[in-house]
Amino acid sequence: MTTDAHALLPALEARVRETAHARAPACPCGAATLADRPDATVVRHAGTVAKAHAADADPAELSLRVAAAARLPGVLLPPLAPAPVDLHGRLVTYWPYGTPVDPDDPDAAPWEAAATLLARLHRTPAPAALPPMRGPAKAALAAARLRDTAPGHPATAPVLAAWAALPAWARGEAAMPGPAALCHGDLHLGQLIRHPAPDGPWLLIDVDDLGTGVPAWDLARPAAWYACGLLPPEEWHRFLTAYRAAGGPAVPTEGDPWPALDVPARALTAQSAARFVSKAVLADRPLDEVERSLVDACARMASVRPADPRG
Repeated sequence: MTTDAHALLPALEARVRETAHARAPACPCGAATLADRPDATVVRHAGTVAKAHAADADPAELSLRVAAAARLPGVLLPPLAPAPVDLHGRLVTYWPYGTPVDPDDPDAAPWEAAATLLARLHRTPAPAALPPMRGPAKAALAAARLRDTAPGHPATAPVLAAWAALPAWARGEAAMPGPAALCHGDLHLGQLIRHPAPDGPWLLIDVDDLGTGVPAWDLARPAAWYACGLLPPEEWHRFLTAYRAAGGPAVPTEGDPWPALDVPARALTAQSAARFVSKAVLADRPLDEVERSLVDACARMASVRPADPRG
């Protein structure tokens, strides 16, 4: 496939309008661009959302991921079409609109809902032929980008040292240890919506990284932010308690969860730090307080061997 970036956005807007009108001919017309990045362009028209995936997205793998979402109503937002379609060299999928988490109201963050959905996802048998979840591979891309964009930055060395100390599977260089579970692959609060909007139940969105792998990876971002002092302890414990109550298999039902979470949390800390440092260098600005906290955590991590009970 070849990508015509200038033609993609207006073509995507036309397609999502057509799809929205087919669903509700009397829709109150109005389009909005929700995201326009190299890895995703997302456009909404009334109650319909069209997403153009990354130019290098694998058609067969994305089709399997979309099909998996269709088979998991109540956990993942179901697609409006059974398979991606090509548009100007990009694979496009269609979804119903849902109300996202309000970033300006942290007290209303749906930690319990996120944890319960993850537990249900992790307990679901993975569909046959579903590819591995892409979490470690995406983290490796962030580390590689840091090497390329900020080789001389003072934060680069501690971040890459923490990355190098991880086991090969967490760096995307070896198969993930089993037993494998069905995983989201990129869990954060931006991956939840209420559907039907505005007050329906919470559902997980974004299937780009969905696949089989280590379920603790899906708990790793909140775990990492908690370990770095960026997520209040009470919010982390709300999340962890709800996950356990829902029968999530990523951590023991009681006792210390950290032996299972340590390596994924370290990987997400290094990934986040790498992304933030790269962005700061490209924007020619100093690191902010949150970014410095993640880099400082990497510096501490590099001096302590990861605790990975599965190797």
